[in-house]
Amino acid sequence: MLSERVQTIKPSGIRKFFDIAATMEGVISLGVGEPDFPTPDVVREAGVRSIFEKGTKYTANSGLIQLRQSISRYLERRFEVEYDPQDQILVTVGGSEAVDLALRAVVNPGDEVLLPEPTYVSYNALTIMAGGVPVSVPTYEKDDFRLTAEAIRPLITEKTKAIVFCYPNNPTGAVMEKEDLMAIAEVLRQHNIVVISDEIYAELVYGIEHTSIASLPGMYERTVLVSGFSKAFSMTGWRLGYACGPAELIAAMKKIHQYGIMSAPTMAQWAAIEALESGMPEVEKMRVEYDKRRKFIVQGFRDMGLSCFEPRGAFYCFPRISDLGMSSDDFCTALLEAEKVAVVPGSAFGDCGEGFVRVSYAYSVESIKEALLRIDRFIKQAVRESGKWKAGRRSS
Repeated sequence: MLSERVQTIKPSGIRKFFDIAATMEGVISLGVGEPDFPTPDVVREAGVRSIFEKGTKYTANSGLIQLRQSISRYLERRFEVEYDPQDQILVTVGGSEAVDLALRAVVNPGDEVLLPEPTYVSYNALTIMAGGVPVSVPTYEKDDFRLTAEAIRPLITEKTKAIVFCYPNNPTGAVMEKEDLMAIAEVLRQHNIVVISDEIYAELVYGIEHTSIASLPGMYERTVLVSGFSKAFSMTGWRLGYACGPAELIAAMKKIHQYGIMSAPTMAQWAAIEALESGMPEVEKMRVEYDKRRKFIVQGFRDMGLSCFEPRGAFYCFPRISDLGMSSDDFCTALLEAEKVAVVPGSAFGDCGEGFVRVSYAYSVESIKEALLRIDRFIKQAVRESGKWKAGRRSS
């Protein structure tokens, strides 16, 4: 009954541990990238008010023109990229739908899509479902998991059609300096490669200014900028994102969107307008708090003796656990069973993530403190029993 294409796709490595943790009592989950802050009051109130005052009918396929105008003003104000709200912006059901639409709009069967790893779990699967061939581009801890032009260049073939990346990065928390992007942009222009740039974490950066690759010379016309409201505005359940790009490409994406989705939720769109127009002070408050948690959790892992590079974006850290003699999947499984702490194995984000775990600090300081105490206890026990542990793994 099932298509061969769907059967080749693995279930999400993130959801696996989240689902197990949901069946256990007393679990501290640092696995899911979901802000612990409520949606700002003014945004929630706007959403509720819209139900009564604005109605609950479909919007235009592209989304409310008022929202597209707000998105246009926001991107120009914050990241110096200009998009016409009439035909260069498409409102989607979350950022993931925008990535899906972009891939299906540009990929022909057999086209290769470059995916810098470790990479967010959906990009590989969405590439396959679009008929494309995922090509891993490795990034490394020694480079702070930044993508480099040197890593991309040898992997480009006559079949290379697009590249999908997310900076600030999920899962590593890595960011890209403008100079890095300039070098990468030169390579992509030379080979006429389409860029799908997921910038959902653009507001969550620490000690650096975010640069959109769409703002660089020669990249605007070949880039689909993807973003949304889930992370910075703590609106995960509202399921609202958007894509911006060349009018011809956005029109192609809209065709797929109108057959599969029709339009994004109406009340969420009205709430999003309020978020963009008056919610930025709340975003800054959340960013400051994330920054405190970021410093605390990184130091906590380093105090345990784990290597943990400093993430400068999003709300994840990516400590290395390979020195403990366990795979990332074994580490996460054993940690959950022994200490009831849920984190995500790095292998869920591609082969380059093996030996690491993704830990989200989008949780309260109290939860993070307790989780670190449990992880430290688990590691000390694992080190004491490392001979038994390794022998057990070999015998299994």
